[in-house]
Amino acid sequence: MDLKNQKFCQSCGMPMEGAQYGTEADGSKSADYCNYCYEGGKFCVDVTMEQMIDFCTKPMADATGMTAADAKAQMAAFFPQLKRWNTK
Repeated sequence: MDLKNQKFCQSCGMPMEGAQYGTEADGSKSADYCNYCYEGGKFCVDVTMEQMIDFCTKPMADATGMTAADAKAQMAAFFPQLKRWNTK
């Protein structure tokens, strides 16, 4: 997998290849977010970045075979770069 060109949901970090995209308020496909995070132009849940990481830890660990601690650490390093969480 070419991670440099891989597109990720800009909220949960899920790879977007083959994913269901969320929708904007006008019903068009979101360019940035998956349908688990974003529908109708709004985020599906009001959470902090830390809460999102906690929620995603088990699914990521299960999907990749890494430990929960490693998955959480990897997301803690990656999530601040995502559009939803980047405060710069």
